[in-house]
Amino acid sequence: MIDPRLVTLRTFAFSGTIAATAELTGYSPSAVSGQLRELQRALGIELLIKDGRGLRLTAAGRYIVRRSDELITLWEEIRASALTAGDQAPAQFGIGGFSTAATHLLAPLAAHLRRTHPALEVNVVEASPARCFELLLAERIDLAVVVSSHGDIHLEEDPRFEKITLLDDPLDVMIPSDHPLAGNDSVTLSELSGENWITDRVGSPYRSLFSAAFTAAGISPRIAHEAVEWDTAMALVGAGVGVGLLPRLASLEGVKDVSRVRLAGPGRLSRKIVASARTGSLRSPLLRESLKHLRETAQEILSTRLDDET
Repeated sequence: MIDPRLVTLRTFAFSGTIAATAELTGYSPSAVSGQLRELQRALGIELLIKDGRGLRLTAAGRYIVRRSDELITLWEEIRASALTAGDQAPAQFGIGGFSTAATHLLAPLAAHLRRTHPALEVNVVEASPARCFELLLAERIDLAVVVSSHGDIHLEEDPRFEKITLLDDPLDVMIPSDHPLAGNDSVTLSELSGENWITDRVGSPYRSLFSAAFTAAGISPRIAHEAVEWDTAMALVGAGVGVGLLPRLASLEGVKDVSRVRLAGPGRLSRKIVASARTGSLRSPLLRESLKHLRETAQEILSTRLDDET
């Protein structure tokens, strides 16, 4: 198995401080410092030097971290193949994802795994995409569900992680239930060009997707309200003060005075939802089973969401 001290070193290289490394790995700061000192002694190589009040990697430390990617990948492949050969499951399995995914994809997956693997300890973590990748690297979780277009994630360029597309999550329009277009099968952005719009703050991934939809339609929206949480946006729509875009994965179940209408025409966009794991681990039977369940759950939601809310 991989020396846990090497995982701690890699996490330090990723996070930059002892305190952040401790938070990610679940160790105390003193335990993290002790592990790094022990690893230096065992290797006979200086890995860290003082940098002001903190520490930074030496050139040798950076080299070891960089080359350890190959070692981690090989170990993940060996472990996954061993589990396949022995028809076994690990004792623990961590899954993480952003709030909508945690609610509608990860919770059903956790329930499924509890039924199919009663002895398995499943841990669910609701976290931002950036946080999910930190937790994958620190080996606190084994599978993450993220939005591929998230601004601070460069998944395509990072050899430490593999990705699998789960679904293209289309944008719908949420409008007040007494709106003249609420009963339509679909609506275009041009039909709503005069409305007050509700969206996220500037710089957020959702705001970028919102802006891209209107750019594709050749329309400049009148943004009247900013809301970070879906619940806030839904409440504003229900109050009749504006309209908004809503991913299909997000549910309106139980929300009063708000209707979902399919978006049609120019500006009809979707966000890509992907699963990610450490490179080399995807041969694991448990990961394959989890990915299959995530895809099936996602497809069921996409095919029935509008019918369920009418």
